[in-house]
Amino acid sequence: MPPTAWSDALRLALTTFTVAPVRTGVLDRRVAGRAMALAPWLGALLGALLGAVLAGLREVTAAPIAGALTVGLAALLTRGLHLDGLADTVDAIGSYRDRERALRIMKSPEVGPFGVVALVLALLLQTLTLAQAPFWTVVAAFAAGRCAITLACAQGIPSARPDGLGAFVAGTVPRVVALLSALAVAALAIPAVPGRPWQGPAAVALALLAVLLLLFHLVRRLGGITGDVLGAATEIAVTAALIGLTLH
Repeated sequence: MPPTAWSDALRLALTTFTVAPVRTGVLDRRVAGRAMALAPWLGALLGALLGAVLAGLREVTAAPIAGALTVGLAALLTRGLHLDGLADTVDAIGSYRDRERALRIMKSPEVGPFGVVALVLALLLQTLTLAQAPFWTVVAAFAAGRCAITLACAQGIPSARPDGLGAFVAGTVPRVVALLSALAVAALAIPAVPGRPWQGPAAVALALLAVLLLLFHLVRRLGGITGDVLGAATEIAVTAALIGLTLH
């Protein structure tokens, strides 16, 4: 792929996963696949920024407050899209309605009780774990969260709808690229738990396994992924990774 295509992929990744004011370039499924493959590394950069801010905040305020402010900053830098996706996906799953009705619930701007509980639980767990998380733990957790997107867009996983973000990116990432990305993020997590080099990769592996189980269920339940599913996968992976990385 020519350098301009990689530039287009980076621009698409930045505009999709962050609030960076970047103009998009060429938009096609080939570029989309490269953009989804870049997601873990943008997650690592986001984690590095958040980890640095978190360390600074802990110097001037209580650790739980620093954790809460860092969670808020993460939502701000990503426009809260992943949190919205989590709420919509949990509402759809919790409705126990048929596929078409569940997809309509997912598109609704309203947040139901299942979605509210999911949001509160995710934000609370992230706040509590970030309050004690060292720098590399934050980097590894946010890289794992975006690696969940790469896995969700792997070849063989269909889109639940014929249109939307899910249809644009579904199946665009070669399976070998998705696998290598997961292994690379697991390796990135080795220094996240000093004295326990195995715990970081294990935490990332379990977090991504949870995402794969979610994807398996949603392919059966909805027929594939949507943009909301990508957001849900991100938040679940970040939360699960933070829990696993901060266990003593």
